[in-house]
Amino acid sequence: MYALIGIVFVVGYLCIALEHPLRINKAATALITGGLIWTLLMLGHHDLFPAEAGHTHEGLIEELKHHLSDIASILFFLMGAMTIVELVDAHEGFRVITDKITGTNKVTLMWVLSIITFFLSAALDNMTTAIVMCALLRKLIKDKNDLWTFAGMVIIAANAGGAWSPIGDVTTIMLWIGGQVTSANIIMKLLAPSLVCLVLPLIWFTFTFKGTIQRPDSSGEDNPNHKAVSKGKQQLIFVLGLIALLGVPLFKTYTHLPPYMGILLGLGILWVVTEIMHMNTIESDKGHLMVTSVLRRIDVPSVLFFLGILTAVSGLEVAGHLTDTAHLLDEKLGSIYAVNTVIGVLSAIVDNVPLVAAAMGMYPMTQFPVDHSFWELLAYCAGTGGSILIIGSAAGVATMGILGIDFLWYLRRMAFPAALGYFGGIICFWLIWH
Repeated sequence: MYALIGIVFVVGYLCIALEHPLRINKAATALITGGLIWTLLMLGHHDLFPAEAGHTHEGLIEELKHHLSDIASILFFLMGAMTIVELVDAHEGFRVITDKITGTNKVTLMWVLSIITFFLSAALDNMTTAIVMCALLRKLIKDKNDLWTFAGMVIIAANAGGAWSPIGDVTTIMLWIGGQVTSANIIMKLLAPSLVCLVLPLIWFTFTFKGTIQRPDSSGEDNPNHKAVSKGKQQLIFVLGLIALLGVPLFKTYTHLPPYMGILLGLGILWVVTEIMHMNTIESDKGHLMVTSVLRRIDVPSVLFFLGILTAVSGLEVAGHLTDTAHLLDEKLGSIYAVNTVIGVLSAIVDNVPLVAAAMGMYPMTQFPVDHSFWELLAYCAGTGGSILIIGSAAGVATMGILGIDFLWYLRRMAFPAALGYFGGIICFWLIWH
């Protein structure tokens, strides 16, 4: 049964990767994979777990509820952030930024947007930053191949920016809350490697990505049946949306509530403001500007894909595959650099959260005390290794859903520059802190 669960995951993963040739939506495959893995867990729990482990049917259901609670918090945050960004977009709020970006040179624009993404991700988190940047890219770039290439660089920049900030990536947050790292030290140790992780792919594209971008037609961008939003309303919704997004880390720090509570609070406030703002507007002019209309534009298949893939990975964690992998790495490799490097590469295939959780459980603080190089390198590798494949990070999955990026296209186009940055950052860390 242990091997069968692994086979189901591998087959499901291949079907997700081959979504376009198979013409089967990745969300359907992910839901089937997650459902089958947990079904096999329940049917084969006598073979998988010793009797004294407490993995009865009831115990497994409790574990499923625990994992679904964590998954639901991610999904609610994702839906809240996507709704806020779509609401700002509906009110043309992003024109505050796009109107100021007049350059069309691909290389220059890629450097500018990537650096913005890098630092914005450190203040927000990589998934929210990716959602915001995707909305901007749709307003700036018409050609699909160019749009996807910029989006791929946004994923790399968002993950690199999230790695060096204690609030920029969920794995760094785990290590920070767990006491393995401190804020000042993680910034000091990982800023330079994270910059290398960003700059090396940018240098690669500087020599391979020439020409100018084509802007979307303004006539095709705006629905002629929709009345233009006034400048004041554009700016108000843009500012409120930005506060709602940027306020989440502060909300979490001071209330100790999970981030999805902060994003839902911000969405609720924006909802009330837009209802009052358009109270006296005729129905035909305000329909597309209301939250009820924006919610219908949220990419539900991407949310269901997230649910399916995270459910599948949680099943692997319960079955013991991830812990066994961590122990195997420790036994075969030994070196903290080799272990963390492989964990980072594996995080491109499975979710980095259970991998980091397994490492945290396997290595006690007595072996690696607070601010040990092992923990900092683990934060870097788990945070940036996911960029190698598009479904290896929350930022990648969100971008894949919003812009419809093909898995195999990303593998051909972005895996090498992402790996170049990833390994370059590890070498930088070794040179400075070894």
